[in-house]
Amino acid sequence: MAPPFTLTARTEYISVGGNRHPAAADWDEHSGILAFGADNNVALWDPTDKHKMGVYALLTGHTDEVKAVKFYTLPFSDGGGSRHFLLTGSADRTIRVWRQQDSKPNSTPPVNAFIARPTFRHVATLHGHESSINCIAVARGSELFVSGAADGTVRAWRLRDVKVENGAATTTTDCKLVQTITLNPKFFALALAMRTLCGTKKEEQKEKGVESAPPLVLAVGGTRTTIQIYVMQQGEGNAEEEARQFELKASLTGHEAWVRSLAFTDMNVEQSQSQTRLQDFFLASASQDKYIRLWRVHAGDDVGPVRKNVDEDGVILGGNLEQTLSNKAHEFKAGGSKYSVTFEALLFGHEDWIYTVAWNSDLKNPKLLSASADNSLVIWESDPVSGVWYSASRMGEISAQKGSTTATGSIGGFWIGLWSPHGDTVVSLGRTGAWRLWKYEEETDLWVQDIGLTGHVRAVNGIEWEPTSGGYLLSTSSDQTTRLHARWEHDDDGDNASRYSWHEFSRPQIHGYDLNCIASLGPWRFVSGADEKLLRVFNQTKAIANLLEKLTGFTGGAKPADMPEAANIPVLGLSNKAAEDDDVELANEEEGDTQSTPAAAAAAAANATLTPQASALQLPHPPLEDHLSKYTLWPEHEKLYGHGYEISALATSHDATLIATACKASSLDHAVIRLYDAAATTWHEIRPPLTAHSLTITCLRFSADDEFLLSVGRDRQWAVWRRDDKGGGDGDGKRGVFNLLCANPRGHSRMILSASWAPILDSCKPMVFATAGRDKTVKLWLQEQDQDREQSFTCKTTVSFSHPVTAIEFLPVVVGGDRVYVAVGLDTGRISIHAFGSEGLGEIGGAMALPELECPSKAVTQLSWRPVGEKGEQVDGGYELAVASEDSSVRVFRIANLGSQSR
Repeated sequence: MAPPFTLTARTEYISVGGNRHPAAADWDEHSGILAFGADNNVALWDPTDKHKMGVYALLTGHTDEVKAVKFYTLPFSDGGGSRHFLLTGSADRTIRVWRQQDSKPNSTPPVNAFIARPTFRHVATLHGHESSINCIAVARGSELFVSGAADGTVRAWRLRDVKVENGAATTTTDCKLVQTITLNPKFFALALAMRTLCGTKKEEQKEKGVESAPPLVLAVGGTRTTIQIYVMQQGEGNAEEEARQFELKASLTGHEAWVRSLAFTDMNVEQSQSQTRLQDFFLASASQDKYIRLWRVHAGDDVGPVRKNVDEDGVILGGNLEQTLSNKAHEFKAGGSKYSVTFEALLFGHEDWIYTVAWNSDLKNPKLLSASADNSLVIWESDPVSGVWYSASRMGEISAQKGSTTATGSIGGFWIGLWSPHGDTVVSLGRTGAWRLWKYEEETDLWVQDIGLTGHVRAVNGIEWEPTSGGYLLSTSSDQTTRLHARWEHDDDGDNASRYSWHEFSRPQIHGYDLNCIASLGPWRFVSGADEKLLRVFNQTKAIANLLEKLTGFTGGAKPADMPEAANIPVLGLSNKAAEDDDVELANEEEGDTQSTPAAAAAAAANATLTPQASALQLPHPPLEDHLSKYTLWPEHEKLYGHGYEISALATSHDATLIATACKASSLDHAVIRLYDAAATTWHEIRPPLTAHSLTITCLRFSADDEFLLSVGRDRQWAVWRRDDKGGGDGDGKRGVFNLLCANPRGHSRMILSASWAPILDSCKPMVFATAGRDKTVKLWLQEQDQDREQSFTCKTTVSFSHPVTAIEFLPVVVGGDRVYVAVGLDTGRISIHAFGSEGLGEIGGAMALPELECPSKAVTQLSWRPVGEKGEQVDGGYELAVASEDSSVRVFRIANLGSQSR
């Protein structure tokens, strides 16, 4: 077997959205990295990165949705430093332990600055839970961590990273289950919080001459209204430490609905008493009853101080609630000291479920961050004089449109809120899987929104580059959105150095059906198909075109004269409509005569012709999630009817005049190809439909010269159609007429899932296409002509794989004069590049497989090479390959050194 050829593959871009689970993200105080669940992967992102590079890695291994993420710093058992870990829990009922590796440069282009990013290596998988993992909690300085699941249990695990001397200093990770707590009365744990208690004083420990593991307190909340408090006593010596168990000590009542989040202050709360005494700390609990409760854990024989938010009768101060709150002291002993838990304060102000609460890391001024389904993120502080807790800052959206969709302006609630390690940045996860980010500005004393992170939250089913030069990338998904991604050229340091980063620039389509496929009709228009019987054509707006030109440099040539300014969804409407001039006039009337300065008047005159949507997109940076969800829709231009079931395949001709479509089918009547004339003003169907298949057509492809149309399907058949007449005027029925050239009813032994035409060497050369199937093979077919001048395609090369092949795509150019390259994606997510000689189609060398850790974790749904044009091949060489996957990710790889390969 020929040795594999050597290529260089670098990850340029990863776009993925976050899982909507309150425990599915954590921000590491040591590295500054935020990890969050992204489908069955774990995404790593540096929110404070000044270069805005976004997600730099995805950790793969889980087989179902990731629901719990927690960073963990573990001290060595011999006291010689510590190691950093990442713990992740999933609906696959496992917990995976990842050890942080030494930092290395992330996959950024050479023109960007060297940036070191921590990476993580999988070291252990923990089994034991019998249902989905919901939450994980750790305690500073402890070897124990706990997990809660939908099996009604909380399990405690001991993790040890021990140094081993075997010629060279190495470490080994040991992790085992030490306790299973069956929650009684039975409920599912949705929130956990754990921290160490001060325990016996250091002087007493020294007198005994033993090292002791500190006592631990554990709070458990979930699908009941109570919070259970468990305590694990202090352990002295190995035997006693191994035997330690959590014991239920108290049940805190007060909430009136499920408890969704719990958080202990990591520091002790300052007191007016002598600092030689053990200090207090707080527990915050958030509930679906729309309230946050603070509980004081007090160390000492006396009961903790009376809460400041209630009067002598127990009625809340500053509120209109009339209920009386119990201040029962729940007492327990741990580590030689007495503790009591008492109610401290009730925080109200949210109007919907509260999903998360989190304390900042300021030792002197503890602040609480809460995230709620009411679209708000609130920072709570304690008044230094009265001690009353109040809402100091509120971020997000205060909308009167309750229950509205993102297309009409509503965020859809915040599921997660997190502090940065330094407390000057906060992030939140919204309904669309997007991360919003706010930074605190001391000069203005305001929290200002900055660039966050966006991505799909369900399987990405189709991708398509802008056809002229790859100026942008379109992706469409089962999350019912179509998104436009592009490369932002920017200068972060003011040194005029050219840097870039990829971002979402538009969300042209926010639909009510899962979207299945997409195809471009030139730089200003695309067509998409969904789980509905019709297709929809969309036009780009001037606002988006101007934004792309300003920030990415993409012009796309002359803009259409009738390009709309912007788009919106009318009240009670379902289709995106172009924003009319009436919208501009109405907006100007609403502003009134408020311009009092010449500068303001000039600005008003400049914007007089802009719709509110277009004005909102005059930005110096890529759109934020608020812009994307409200102002970046594309108006719907046309609907294409004819199919009887959900759209399954879609292709457009390279000259953007023809649209070929197919739908799901189980009979000959529906397994047809319908062609539409995109150049005609009527967008009429070209009849009759093309018939050859008997089951669903899975892929359609036009050849580079638009002379041939290739179709493949679940019936294991491929068919090639030849165009008989390019001419004809509008409506004469002659344009785009195709006739069946040849078909192979047994092209593969199982269903065919993808196909692609090879690039054309010259007009005299025979045509070549490739097919990929569930039978784990890729076949290359060469056009031939028999003695009767009958055209056919013969299989010249078959390449076998270890798993079914779900996507293939030829590089659209011939490299080195005699080589064609094809990218292959498997249902496992693995991607490889193969080279074939243009003469005889023999494979040159072996395959170049992309690194497994950089490939998707689920099936590749589509591959697409960036067109080789103005920016198809960058100055540093290489070709860009876009990858769509069922793991909800969109990725762009740069493949270099193709031109340097030899036989």
